[in-house]
Amino acid sequence: MTNKNLLISPQWLVDHLNDPNLIIIDCRFSLADPELGRKEYQDAHIPGAFYLDLNQDLSSTVQKHGGRHPLPDPHKLAQKLANIGVKYRETLIVAYDDSRFAFASRLWWLLTYMGHEKIALLDGGFSEWQKKYPITNEISTPKAGFFEPQIQSKMVVDIETVKAKKDLPEVVLVDSRDSDRYLGKHEPIDPIAGHIPGAVNYPWKQVTDENSLAKVDEQIQRWEKVKNAEEVIVYCGSGVTACVNLWSLKMADINTGKLYAGSWSDWCSY
Repeated sequence: MTNKNLLISPQWLVDHLNDPNLIIIDCRFSLADPELGRKEYQDAHIPGAFYLDLNQDLSSTVQKHGGRHPLPDPHKLAQKLANIGVKYRETLIVAYDDSRFAFASRLWWLLTYMGHEKIALLDGGFSEWQKKYPITNEISTPKAGFFEPQIQSKMVVDIETVKAKKDLPEVVLVDSRDSDRYLGKHEPIDPIAGHIPGAVNYPWKQVTDENSLAKVDEQIQRWEKVKNAEEVIVYCGSGVTACVNLWSLKMADINTGKLYAGSWSDWCSY
């Protein structure tokens, strides 16, 4: 049985838009145009939604190592969440994007990592929503919240852990990038092509269809070969789209998934 609490339908959301204990967060972003997501939010968004930016809010400053999207300071993110009215472990957060969960799942993972598990993704994202439901360009006035993160440190690993565990039979290392990048045929972003030795490829886009709708019934079958692993270490290019696979693992009720936050961009920086 899949973990249905991780996914919200547009119909459910429109029926609960005025719930006082619900906060909607728009995570739209474009790696090619980092300002685009915020512009799109300002033009039109789900009523009541607030905006969080991948680079400015859901990541920290890039260093020599650590990947292209290092994890944000959890206390700074916690303050931003409190400022838009999130009440720690009380508020239900619905996150959406327009990129097949790529950025909304990063927020889902971060909140879970910070101890707040009351977060779900909007099935179909903004594109599916705007086909039938209201949109606005009005920016909501936030109410005060509170957020004292309790970091779940076992959810994340670094390069040394990956090196130590990647060849262990009880550990599965999952590369979430498209197969051409995994195989080293095409590398549009990082200076070196290929994958971490021993990794198996589960492209993150297989979690949804082209309309950003989750393939709910396929999640359990998808992870059949890794369900008995003691650890499933997941990476991508920079620790963002790997979160789609981590969400998918959770949907399949597999709780052994961990994020290699630096991912390939960290690995190939050494």
